Amino acid sequence: MKESVKKLLRGMRQSVGITVVLLLICGLAFPCLLTGLSGLIFPSQANGNLVSVDGETVGAENVGQEFTEDYYMWSRPSAYHYNVYTEEDGKQTYSDGTEFAGLSSGSNNYAPSNPALTERVEADIEKFLEKNPDVKREDIPTDLLTASGSGLDPHISPKSAEIQIPRIAEASGLGEEKIEKIVKNNTSGKVLGVFGEDKVNVLMVNIEIAQAMDLI
Repeated sequence: MKESVKKLLRGMRQSVGITVVLLLICGLAFPCLLTGLSGLIFPSQANGNLVSVDGETVGAENVGQEFTEDYYMWSRPSAYHYNVYTEEDGKQTYSDGTEFAGLSSGSNNYAPSNPALTERVEADIEKFLEKNPDVKREDIPTDLLTASGSGLDPHISPKSAEIQIPRIAEASGLGEEKIEKIVKNNTSGKVLGVFGEDKVNVLMVNIEIAQAMDLI
């Protein structure tokens, strides 16, 4: 009996010891090593690709924001509206006044037959046509009407950027040639020339527009 108890205790000690060692290696040492290496080799990426203007952080290069002014470039629709506003009483809401659902990402995952999807798309079309009267309904690029899967997409297609240039140029007073140059500066091609698609970073475009207008 005593021998069996000793074996049991020895087995338990070994199990606990292995668990503790693996926990320290996999749960502490390895993550710390990766964090240290990434901070050393890729400091900007490790810190979230934060974008600063005059020492003030205004966003992250790979996280979208919601812009509503006519002189700014508009992002894709988002189930999470990108931006959160805090009222005086501490209540947090999205830009459309709906209650903040908490930190998250994702989409509504509406089926094509869902009336809510049709209603949302139709509302976005009407809003876009109102602010861009020279654009025909059938010419609105798909990505300006479809929400991204994450709800945080910072990019739009070059076509979606191009179609907004006349509105931005008129509202900002900067002229179409200036806006076209800003868009070109913030357009990136396919990865290795093969993967993905050409894309325009909305935040970076709007930072340049704001600087050109002396807003920041």
